[in-house]
Amino acid sequence: MTTSVEQGQTARAGESQQSLDTSAARQLATTTKSVPQMQGISSRWLLRVLPWVQVSAGTYRVNRRLTYEIGDGRVEFITTGSEVRVIPPELGELPLLRGFDDNAALESLADGFVQREYAAGDALVESGQPADQVFLIVHGKLNKTGVGKYGDDTVLGVLADGDYFGERVPLEPDGVWDFTVRAVTRCTVLTLSLQAFQELADRSESLRDHVAGFASRPTLPQNKRGEADIAVTSGHVGEPALPGTFVDYELSPREYELSVAQTVLRVHTRVADLYNEPMNQVEQQLRLTI
Repeated sequence: MTTSVEQGQTARAGESQQSLDTSAARQLATTTKSVPQMQGISSRWLLRVLPWVQVSAGTYRVNRRLTYEIGDGRVEFITTGSEVRVIPPELGELPLLRGFDDNAALESLADGFVQREYAAGDALVESGQPADQVFLIVHGKLNKTGVGKYGDDTVLGVLADGDYFGERVPLEPDGVWDFTVRAVTRCTVLTLSLQAFQELADRSESLRDHVAGFASRPTLPQNKRGEADIAVTSGHVGEPALPGTFVDYELSPREYELSVAQTVLRVHTRVADLYNEPMNQVEQQLRLTI
């Protein structure tokens, strides 16, 4: 005699199916669907943040205030194995050498840089020490610290790949560092000693004249970003003399020429006719393509 428990176990073993399976039942069930998705599309929050500008003539000109800095302000290097060398024309990114075009002298300056490695936590320079080197940051992150507004130590800036400091060392041979630079990560830097710079200047008349001209050149008023300063004053007591001023513009602003993205979208009629509900296939194909 077979018990009811044994009969249930026999049915589950697959002798005969007693009810409709869910895999078959879902063929008749309503399915909640999303529109076709894609991983390559920009996030919706980004589209809301981006400043969309209507460009009617195919060219977008970015007008800016006049800046006295030329180039991108970052030095580039070439790497051969583990050895790094600064690209000589890139030394023109340093304010002292801006506009200097003696290729032979720039080559000699590039050869004078010495590669150095620092571990995280190492101090490259310390406040109060003699300033006698020019530093180019090849790779890594460094903190530049000094005395803050209220006399406490504070981070004045962060240096990273392509940055530099000590560019005024050749102009101030008796100067001292008024800040400390410490490595946050492992760093690779190139250094040029003041002695090496002076020896090259003694041999190169063009470099010597350029440095002398730079030192005697009047410093034009500018803000911390290198833009031509706008002279304003504030005060509500008495009758202060108000300065005359104007805002100067770049004479050669950057321009972006727009291009057209084109394609031909093909949708077969059997798809548009037979598979068009609940979503319009042509509409979805067009949306994803755009």
